Amino acid sequence: MPFYSLRAGLVLAALTLAAAPAGADPPAGPIKVTVSRTASGYELLRNGKPYFVKGAGGSQYPERLAAYGGNSLRTWSTSEAPRVLAAANKNHLTVMLGLDVARERHGFDYDDASSVAEQLEKIKAEVLKYKDDPAVLVWGIGNELNLDYTNPKVWDAVNNIAKMIHKLDPNHPTSTVLAGVGRREVAYIMARCPAVDILSINTYAGLATLPQQVREAGWQGPYLVAEWGPTGHWEGPQTPWKAAVEETSSQKAAVYQSRYEASVLKDRAHCLGSYIFLWGQKQERTPTWYGLFTEAGEETEVMDVLQYEWSGHWPKNRAPHIASFTVEGKTATQAVTLKPGQPAAVQQHVTDPDADMLILNWELLPESTDLKQGGDREARPAARPFTMGTDKLRHASFTAPAQPGAYRLFLYAHDGHGNVATGNVPFLVQP
Repeated sequence: MPFYSLRAGLVLAALTLAAAPAGADPPAGPIKVTVSRTASGYELLRNGKPYFVKGAGGSQYPERLAAYGGNSLRTWSTSEAPRVLAAANKNHLTVMLGLDVARERHGFDYDDASSVAEQLEKIKAEVLKYKDDPAVLVWGIGNELNLDYTNPKVWDAVNNIAKMIHKLDPNHPTSTVLAGVGRREVAYIMARCPAVDILSINTYAGLATLPQQVREAGWQGPYLVAEWGPTGHWEGPQTPWKAAVEETSSQKAAVYQSRYEASVLKDRAHCLGSYIFLWGQKQERTPTWYGLFTEAGEETEVMDVLQYEWSGHWPKNRAPHIASFTVEGKTATQAVTLKPGQPAAVQQHVTDPDADMLILNWELLPESTDLKQGGDREARPAARPFTMGTDKLRHASFTAPAQPGAYRLFLYAHDGHGNVATGNVPFLVQP
């Protein structure tokens, strides 16, 4: 990446982590978890004590989760369960252990009784293998099985899995995870999945009004927020060429805090906690949209917010803040168009709350064309070579690619303490 150093020779410092919370070694056997009815609603009990989930989806950096005040990890399958459970036990965390249930949109036929029975036996073996691990908190039966489906028999399969779990494992409740929450799916689950103890919901921009959505959908029981994060790529503004506009890391931090406080913390009568997405890094529309870390493991303002919400304390060193970022005087939402080979002016206003000196890095990517749905794996676009010229602290310039097409200019502002601010402006090159 081309870069402009605000302090020559500054090298990124290694991130110093707090030690995992002290405590006795976990017991050798399972720890009983139950859902308890209270005077006002429900609460999760672990070993007889209230347990509000302050969790993250993903399994990278478990020691950071523990150090920042989190207490639980979520997985989507058991593919790495031995490693994840061992890390959770080491760091005094729990795990919402996912059970991979086939989705209809991937070609699974829930009218095929033989295939359904085979899936049940496969999941039964997974439950028997991991049910006595002390880190297990809740079983997550499938993920977003309501996404692009037509056959309600999937809920019969979910209920049979939950019944099987209750027969084999008396120590852990069951859940199934929806993409959003609506009346139809809630009605199906209430009627066809009585063995499911907790409803789990993935939501993004809708988090702020989730308690109301849950009530309007007819669910009166306990629920978990199994995924939450920034405004989704399907929810926010788009350019005229259909490129989704991503919030900067600073804009994300603001919406994470406001939405979390307006929903998860305000509906403690029914909400048992949440899992933020993603405790790691991934390519989904962009390399920075959903991951809470960069590919180098750096952290943004979002992590500052999480530490405050989970522990009540802000970190000693805070992440940089992007106040503004424009190309040719336009923001990401204002349809930046350039001609092939056109010089383009860039302005950025990045500050650091600790007055740390910053290094600005830039990356030019073509708009991703490997677009999937439901979080399926996407390939990262290959960066395009380019030169970023700089003359003043807040000014830079680059030359638009000669090849017409859709691109994004990425800004990364590093503070030298493992923190970073990220943002990108989509633009279209056309004659």
